Amino acid sequence: MRPIRLVIFCALVLTILVFSLFAGPRMINPFALTGMDRDILYSIRLPRVVVAMLMGMALGASGAVLQGVLRNPLADPYILGISSGASLAAAFGLVTGFSIFGGLTVPLTAFIGAFLVSVLVGAFGWKRGGLWPERLLLAGIGLNFLFSAVLMLLMSISSDEGLRRAVLWMFGDLSMADWSLIPSASVFIVIGMGITLSRSKALNAMILGDEFAHSLGFAVQRERLLLFVAMALMTAASVALGGTIGFIGLLMPHIVRFLLGADSRLLVPASAIAGGAFLCFADLVGRSIMPPMELPSGTVTALFGAPYFLYLLRRKDVLSM
Repeated sequence: MRPIRLVIFCALVLTILVFSLFAGPRMINPFALTGMDRDILYSIRLPRVVVAMLMGMALGASGAVLQGVLRNPLADPYILGISSGASLAAAFGLVTGFSIFGGLTVPLTAFIGAFLVSVLVGAFGWKRGGLWPERLLLAGIGLNFLFSAVLMLLMSISSDEGLRRAVLWMFGDLSMADWSLIPSASVFIVIGMGITLSRSKALNAMILGDEFAHSLGFAVQRERLLLFVAMALMTAASVALGGTIGFIGLLMPHIVRFLLGADSRLLVPASAIAGGAFLCFADLVGRSIMPPMELPSGTVTALFGAPYFLYLLRRKDVLSM
């Protein structure tokens, strides 16, 4: 049964990617490309799909990792305050007109903000030579509230144009996606994904408890630190690419567990692929439903994700890892 589900899963992902490239306000016939079609496809659609895929992959994999590290099925990459820190840093640049790095200013400030918050959360979560899930969670929640409050204060005193740009970015606006951001963000995502996949056996053991992982010979605190660093790198790179996108890191691991099982060796890469496909679908809906206006992708993921999350809460096995 699982191989059949895996085939259906892969076919669905490929279908979404094809539609993301060729569907939209202007339909493109891949067998009869005009000059304008080529410009739209290679200059707008393709980088947008690549950015959406990278962001979704980073968030999906980060969600699977964090739910395992914290042993909390409701954990999300943004629950540790990473998104609020990145949003605050990026919004500061947007509303103040800070543009020392040109078009790369917002992504760079967002990445720096996300990374610094990750370090801060790790520092608060460190005790007796290691990271402790409860301390990480509480530190993240506290910092999230703090940075969100400062962000609201900053936005309340900003100009109308700066405010609008900041709001669009925070809701995951992919309309400005281009090739310039992809290489640098890809490096961090690949590094984070590589660390995660190499420690997938340890993650499986840690989900069953620290004592069980110790009995199998894993250094739990070292493994938790490595996985936390991997999650922070992927989440920071995702936020830098296109803002904050909710529900992907929370929902995709649950969907993949239901379809393909809970083995982290398959769960992490499948959650990444599912997250990328879901964000491509959300972006397609956002730019197609009310042309020429576009809905931010984060809004679309929330519209689809929130009802499905409520449905998951009705299932008896939703709180099982």
